[in-house]
Amino acid sequence: MTHWTHPTEFRQEVRAGRFRGQTAGQCPGYTQGNLAILPRECSEEFLRFARLNPKSCPLIGVTEPGSSRVPELGDIDLKTDLPSYWVFRDGHRAEQVNDLTDLWRDDLVGFVIGCSYSFEDALREAGVPVRHIDEGRGAPMFISSIPNGRAGRFGGSMVVSMRPMTTAHAIRAIQVTSRFPSVHGAPVHLGDPAQIGIADIDRPDFGEPMALRPGEIPVFWACGVTPQQAIRSAALPFAITHEPGHMLVTELRNSHLAAF
Repeated sequence: MTHWTHPTEFRQEVRAGRFRGQTAGQCPGYTQGNLAILPRECSEEFLRFARLNPKSCPLIGVTEPGSSRVPELGDIDLKTDLPSYWVFRDGHRAEQVNDLTDLWRDDLVGFVIGCSYSFEDALREAGVPVRHIDEGRGAPMFISSIPNGRAGRFGGSMVVSMRPMTTAHAIRAIQVTSRFPSVHGAPVHLGDPAQIGIADIDRPDFGEPMALRPGEIPVFWACGVTPQQAIRSAALPFAITHEPGHMLVTELRNSHLAAF
């Protein structure tokens, strides 16, 4: 898979339909974002949900109602600039689409949520391997038993992403990712997955499996797929998200998000 280095060029490939894969490892140094698009009538409620759940839903951009543009993140059009979208109807995932032009409505509000893919180049620079990038795969993600803070209709459980690491690398990863609260920050759990309700580490709910090697432990971060569980719990008539692993690549520099 070709790895792009600049977001503008990458999004042009996405808009043209030439890139439909997962975005891990694309445009190192630039912030990637998860997506939730909701009708205006429930947007304030969702905003409260995000503020109650900052680990899993760190907002980095919000559109005006009816607009698909997020100027604070770059020359971005949410209708076309993600490789793959999921459409939810009545709380159920109804279809996968590659373009939202025919689905866009004047009452929709887009929320862009920081993604842990953003801190992975910082991990690698610190000498912490990120195996799913090295192997060209998507990170495994799991629906945990950690409850979300509820805001009106929105609740559900936290989704977590997992990266296998040695204990030494896990300690270094905590130090590195703690500097990036806008893209989920430090891990929420290390070790035994059963303690957060994950019965089988080899069967992720989203993404691809990642086997533990001898001497490794699973390290879990809050994940921006969490809003999809909230959308399910709210049973909204209509909503749109990114397909897990298929992110919006913004023009924000990760270095501008880091808290030193």
